[in-house]
Amino acid sequence: MHRFYSEEIPTNYAFLDHEESRHLAKVLRLTNGDKVELIDGNGKLYQCVILEAHSKKAQLKIESEIETKSLPFNVEIAAAPTKNMNRWEWFLEKATEIGIDAIHPIFCENSERKTLKEERQLRILKSAIKQSQKLKLPQLSSAVSFKDFVKKEFDGEKYIAHCHELPKMKLAKIHTSGKKALILIGPEGDFSEKEIELARSNGFVPISISQSRLRTETAALVACHTIHLINA
Repeated sequence: MHRFYSEEIPTNYAFLDHEESRHLAKVLRLTNGDKVELIDGNGKLYQCVILEAHSKKAQLKIESEIETKSLPFNVEIAAAPTKNMNRWEWFLEKATEIGIDAIHPIFCENSERKTLKEERQLRILKSAIKQSQKLKLPQLSSAVSFKDFVKKEFDGEKYIAHCHELPKMKLAKIHTSGKKALILIGPEGDFSEKEIELARSNGFVPISISQSRLRTETAALVACHTIHLINA
């Protein structure tokens, strides 16, 4: 059954935005009376019937809410966006498919990218939750500096992954199953030693996530998947 996304879902009826409506009417060529599913990005799933298959503002009637269960753990990644946007967008898509609660773009000393288009990132996340049958849209934070981000409160276990020859532990061996996890992933030039020390002073534990030297987007995805495996 085809699945659509709408942030605002009233009690009995829902309207799709222009992009979703066009996909329903022009791409999939669905018609009045067809059954579809609807998600709100907050974990709810509805079974609906199409009342008006309009290409600009399709209307759905909600017939029932389907009971769902959320994952018993939480994983958040704070990473430096890559210079090549295709790689960063690949991470957004694949992390959403695997399952991630929040993505926090951060700008570091060695960051080569200093700007992001939030609207485009959100489109990728929305498309990924529909494709992967996920119900919850990951939180996408506005990009902030590394030094400001590490000072924020977080109710869980905090880690910083880096490639320096400094003491660190393997993520797979130290994370506690069921605990919230926040993992910092650096830019292509890695975190500076000054940044690592600042993170440590704010409660982040230095970690290794692989024996190989990984690209930023690969490291972020491996870190996310490792938390899933620990909680499997």
